[in-house]
Amino acid sequence: MEMYFCPLFSGSSGNALFCQYGNTRLLIDAGKPGRPIEEALRSIGVAPETLSGILVTHEHSDHIAGVGVLARRFSLPVYATPGTWMAMEGKIGKIPGHLRREFYAGRDFWLGDIGVVPFGIPHDAADPVGFRLYGGSLSVSTATDLGHFSREVYDQIAGSSLILLESNHDPEMLRMNPHYNTVLKARILGDRGHLSNEICARALISLVAAGTGTVLLGHLSGENNTPELAMRVSREALATEGILPGRDMTLDVALRDTTGPVYTIREK
Repeated sequence: MEMYFCPLFSGSSGNALFCQYGNTRLLIDAGKPGRPIEEALRSIGVAPETLSGILVTHEHSDHIAGVGVLARRFSLPVYATPGTWMAMEGKIGKIPGHLRREFYAGRDFWLGDIGVVPFGIPHDAADPVGFRLYGGSLSVSTATDLGHFSREVYDQIAGSSLILLESNHDPEMLRMNPHYNTVLKARILGDRGHLSNEICARALISLVAAGTGTVLLGHLSGENNTPELAMRVSREALATEGILPGRDMTLDVALRDTTGPVYTIREK
């Protein structure tokens, strides 16, 4: 069977990712208002009411803005850790009890045809997680909102068929940004903030060496990065190891406000 993945939106202004295996269709985060996410799903041929549920990584607004309205409008179960439920309780409106689901980082579970592996991530949220989703021998991992690329995160996502990996900012652009105060800059640059282009690129080398064939650079900042810069930094890092995107692996950028292509992952 095939596994499908599409970055509907990925960036500091809102995140929503789609994954399907078999008859199970999942939305990872809903960080835009309900209507844009609904339209993005329909643009790739997915009716929102056919989703099996929404997986939530953490409670920051760029990951939950549309969770409540989508859950209520289409009667979708919402899956989050207890800490995330507490932190987002007053932000998403009332979720009916029969749609509330809890899980814990480090405890795998099945959601229809997909095996869900939630893992803890270093970010300044209540109980943030990334996900590795299994469909048979295939797997897709999402790893954004990382203050640093820890060994624990590597161990959880290494060997995935496809990885969406954070390439959030260029440190110099961030430091020179007149719109960000000192506290915000320190937060982003801290070890529970966001991953820079350079750190992402170094992580990318190890992940490709571990067998990942497709990497999408995601969660780009609108003010402190550009798709072209993120791609160039990763390409140059890969080149030092003799790895050529397009020949040895696939490297793309998940855009902030443009629904990406649907990636089809097949067994080799």
